[in-house]
Amino acid sequence: MDRDHPTNHNRLLNSLDLATNQFIDQNTKSLDRWRNARKVMPGGNTRTVLHYDPFPITMKKGEGTYLESLDGNQYTDFLGEYSAGLYGHSHPKIKEAINTAVQEGLSLGAPNRWEVLLAETICSRFESIDQVRFTNSGTEANLMALGAAKAYTNREKIMVFEGGYHGGVLYFKSGPSPVNAPYQFISLPYNDIEATISAIRENSEDLAAVLIEPMLGSGGCIPAKKDFLLAIREETEKFNICLIFDEVMTSRNSSGGLQKLLGIHPDLTTLGKYLGGGASFGAFGGKLEIMDLWDPTKPNFLAHAGTFNNNTLSMAAGFAGFSEIFTPDVAKNLFNIGENFKFSLNDICVRNSINMQVTGAGSILGIHIGTEEIYQSQTYREGDINRLKLVHLEMLNRGFFFAQRGYVTLNIAMVQMDIESFLDAFEDVLVSYSEIF
Repeated sequence: MDRDHPTNHNRLLNSLDLATNQFIDQNTKSLDRWRNARKVMPGGNTRTVLHYDPFPITMKKGEGTYLESLDGNQYTDFLGEYSAGLYGHSHPKIKEAINTAVQEGLSLGAPNRWEVLLAETICSRFESIDQVRFTNSGTEANLMALGAAKAYTNREKIMVFEGGYHGGVLYFKSGPSPVNAPYQFISLPYNDIEATISAIRENSEDLAAVLIEPMLGSGGCIPAKKDFLLAIREETEKFNICLIFDEVMTSRNSSGGLQKLLGIHPDLTTLGKYLGGGASFGAFGGKLEIMDLWDPTKPNFLAHAGTFNNNTLSMAAGFAGFSEIFTPDVAKNLFNIGENFKFSLNDICVRNSINMQVTGAGSILGIHIGTEEIYQSQTYREGDINRLKLVHLEMLNRGFFFAQRGYVTLNIAMVQMDIESFLDAFEDVLVSYSEIF
């Protein structure tokens, strides 16, 4: 039977209602907290991505790879703070670094002993980064990188890609957001070589930068084709256009980011998420001749303000995590675990003839409706959105936490049993509802 047949549609809605009711019954305290929060915050929320239907669970504790909700329910964390939670929760070395920073002073108003150590580690790991500067978020990192590109090239236009997300004011997931920063954007389809190269050549005299994620993150965990990125690299070099890789999410895919695995070096790289060890963090870095624009000892330097750019918590936790915990061997192992996990999830879909697939790279994955290969960000019909909601709620009801849109990440605190338990639950959900998938 056609999965969009009225009978299946009604079956889907009934199943979604049952899963929703079970979810509500299990999370009454979170529901009350959400209702109270709506009185003082729009939608009860101060970070849009954390909302999902029917309401988000309030977590009160995290330890290792496990979460405990306000209602006392236990969850295995397959969301990982949208890739920022690489180390799991409360890693002892991170806690020790933060405690040391607290004891030595939080706001020193001066350079501190950790920032250069973290900078040295980043520059040594990323071949394309000669120098680096810190910010408070990936959003800020991208804004500053774009500023550097505009100043370096003395041009104004910025090329981005449909489905891209570079921060709260650089959002192109379903068309440009009305709160986007007012740059002169040129938006192209992701993985479309012909259209992209044509647009670069047409705008070469005015184009300051091409800003791209080597894998769409929020846009569905869709990797860029290598020949697509190579073509962009060739054209941007030809016309002296800054190529910026947004690796805020994907830098965890190796010791030197996804760019290391691809063997493609951008002019600038933006970083964030896990590199702060769980504290607020962002960074941008790249070629010396571009980063040198920010040197305050030089005439006509670019100013880069930010009270908390080098805050001691982020610098201490970031250095401890990146230098002592997330070693190149650990990075390689996590990538391989993620690739095997993706294979197993897709195998479940194929073996059970489920119209779903999992995309992504390494430890950052996306669950999608449909079996045709995905090259670009997807827009789903209501029925398929409800199918993703059903999977999400049923997995939550079984104790597995990830994003309703199907976004999944792994962390280094996980053990094989966590992976196997997720696979068993995932297959149980899909088989139980195979007629409507």
